[in-house]
Amino acid sequence: MLGIEIHPVSFIVGFLVGSAFWWLATRARPLWAEMRANFKEQREVAQTRKTSTVEENHRRLTLRRAQGMHLAAQLFALDEIIQEPFLLAPPQTVEPGAQPKFEDVVSQTLPYLPTWPEIAAVYRAPTLTFSQALSGNTNIVIIGQPGVGKTVSLAHLASLAANRSEKLEALQDAVPFLVHIADLKLPVVDPKDALLPLIDAASEHAPIFDVGKLPAFFESTFRGGSALLLVDGYDEITPEDQQVITEYFKMIMQNYPKTRIVTTGAPESLGSLVGMGFAPLALTAWSVQQNEKFIEQWGKIWSQTIGMEASTQTSPEQVDPILLNVWLSADNANLSPLELTMKAWGAYAGDSLGPHVLESIATHIRRVAPSNTPLAALETLAMQVALSAQPIFDPRKARAWVKSFEVAEEKVEGEAAADHPPIEEKEDDTKPLKKGKKNEKAVAKPTSGLLGKMAASGLLVTHLHHKMRFVHPVFAGYLAGHALTHYNTEETLLNQPDWSGKYLTMRYYAAHGDASKLIQALMGFSRLPMHRPLFAAARWLRDAPKNAPWRGKLFGTLAAILQTEGIPLNLRGQAMAAFVVSNDPSAAALFRQFETTLSFELVQLAVLGSGAIRDTKAIQPVESAVQAPSLSVRRAACMALVAIGTNEALESVAHTLLNGDEDIRRAAGEALANDPNEGHAMLKDGITLADILVRRAIVYGLGRVNEPWAMETLQKIQIDDEQWVVRNSATEVLDAKASISARAPRKLKAPSESPWLIEFAGKQGVGISPGTPATDILLLALRGDDPDTRLAALPYLKFTPNEGVISQLYSAMYKDDPELREAAYNTLWEISTSGAKLPHPSQYGFN
Repeated sequence: MLGIEIHPVSFIVGFLVGSAFWWLATRARPLWAEMRANFKEQREVAQTRKTSTVEENHRRLTLRRAQGMHLAAQLFALDEIIQEPFLLAPPQTVEPGAQPKFEDVVSQTLPYLPTWPEIAAVYRAPTLTFSQALSGNTNIVIIGQPGVGKTVSLAHLASLAANRSEKLEALQDAVPFLVHIADLKLPVVDPKDALLPLIDAASEHAPIFDVGKLPAFFESTFRGGSALLLVDGYDEITPEDQQVITEYFKMIMQNYPKTRIVTTGAPESLGSLVGMGFAPLALTAWSVQQNEKFIEQWGKIWSQTIGMEASTQTSPEQVDPILLNVWLSADNANLSPLELTMKAWGAYAGDSLGPHVLESIATHIRRVAPSNTPLAALETLAMQVALSAQPIFDPRKARAWVKSFEVAEEKVEGEAAADHPPIEEKEDDTKPLKKGKKNEKAVAKPTSGLLGKMAASGLLVTHLHHKMRFVHPVFAGYLAGHALTHYNTEETLLNQPDWSGKYLTMRYYAAHGDASKLIQALMGFSRLPMHRPLFAAARWLRDAPKNAPWRGKLFGTLAAILQTEGIPLNLRGQAMAAFVVSNDPSAAALFRQFETTLSFELVQLAVLGSGAIRDTKAIQPVESAVQAPSLSVRRAACMALVAIGTNEALESVAHTLLNGDEDIRRAAGEALANDPNEGHAMLKDGITLADILVRRAIVYGLGRVNEPWAMETLQKIQIDDEQWVVRNSATEVLDAKASISARAPRKLKAPSESPWLIEFAGKQGVGISPGTPATDILLLALRGDDPDTRLAALPYLKFTPNEGVISQLYSAMYKDDPELREAAYNTLWEISTSGAKLPHPSQYGFN
């Protein structure tokens, strides 16, 4: 048997070398770990550097796009001309067991009217900046009429985020993703590809070297919770198309729950956004002071830029900007920012067709339309967009709509009928623009590439995936409404689902033709509790001819709602607002008549209406209302007198401040804060008076003045005033100003995690299972005796709007508790924004 010989010396040497090796390897283990960590850190730094470069490029491009998202983009950057947008603060939420929250006199007196923000602008109702609104943890839908500035607000928010502005506070480092829905290729089939439509849209503008890096950048940003998704255009589309967008939002929210979404919405239709937890916040209208500031700013920038260029050329002598601004400021009642911009542009450019708002729109359309393009071509395109309910259309299909204006040879009647949907022509057609008639030949010179020319001139906007749209829905509605006065299309429009283009078309139809059929139909559809068709038609009154045969009937119905006792003030207040915004001279006399009635709620609304239209003839009846038994009426009277703003009206408020009881003095002090000239001067003088009640009232007034001097004065009073009651009031006001963000909408806690609801359920001897809506418990709370518990239940119930819930909401709306009545109505309004037709209250025994 063979054996293996082991050399002792070699064995010992090998053993020692191996042991030394393993000893060194063991000792080097931390070094290897450190080296691996360093390599990993270097890779992460390299990846971060790449992402940072992509992010900075993305922010820069977003800022550039946002600065051009406004009507006058060809003249000025957005930041040069913008008036900071604000959102109407929603009613404060109630938490059972918590201390009552501070409310100023305006919040206690003025109904919450998110669909008529013009009234809130007059009385300076509490507002939120976008930073404050986003300080909550919920998504937001900005609502407002077309032209109020929703797109500009999104662009402003995108600019702040792109610049990492300190104004955004908690969202200062958020990465903005600004997109129009027309750029999104939807629907998305696989949830893993949720970001793909956004990446495709961004790739169109990104530098070529960044395109390949975008997927990783988007994924890391959305996954990390830094994404601020700003989606424009949701307010422009039909409910069917909105459903596609909301499904996409759901996908984003499920895959990337930390993403914050802000979109735009039309008050008449928000789809399922509210049910998904979006908070509808109304964009405030501009006040008289904001209008004047905008006009002054426009004139200054125009003089420094466009005016300087014009002065170097042979052109007519320029009109003094001071004279132009005086003329522009003379008649701006209830103009939207879009309309005021067009009016200012026409005045300074010298190409305005007239002072009326309709002429301002016509002027701008002429300004941006391609030269030598027949107006009938523009109107035909807009008409087909409206009738087909395609605000975002395929240009390949649209070429057929305007084909008769592009082809050199004339169309015979049969061919023209093939290009356009059949439209019944009116027998009696006396309107202008007869060349838009179906059976007439185009008299203008045919052109080629008409859609391309419209896009090049700025009237149309092109998007990815063969999509086009009008640059603003107001222009599409104006052109379509004007064109449709030649055809019997009322039934076609009425049969469409509610969308903004439908109502815009009908609005401008009413401005140019006889809308009696439309009015009759809408009034027939209108019913409690919302009366949405009626109030939609009321928007037409401002621009419609004063001798329109349907005006009297519409005004009569609005007056009836205004006088109806027992229904929410928020509903009656909309009727008051409709009279104000109509600019009809008869509104003043109607309000004065109602101010002499014995109904306190009617007097309150009438007084607010007189103030909103600044009716100097109403000073005497409004002064009488200051002595009314109802505190709400007295507060409203002080607010109205300051809004009227004459020396006589202001002196009456000053007299009330000096001689009234404690409650009305406070109302007078807060009302004076609405007048930045004489009112603020009175507050500055009054704070030095010896009367304790006067100083205390003025402290509350100073709390409503958003100026540095007012804050400094309050801080000084808080420390130095001799009377503790005045010091305490100053502390209360300063605390309220510091906590204004508490009014921002927030996600509700799950019922199983809500302390007050758990406590309430325990008293009923039941529990709340996680993941359940607890509707039965919430309905018990709504029917209970505790006022705070009833109010706290309402925000939950809007997410389960079944028949039982609707019935109990109606019951709450018709109770004698005014606060519960208004809160229940607001809940029903939010439910109705989904497009659901709420049943008439009589179905549940309420009349």
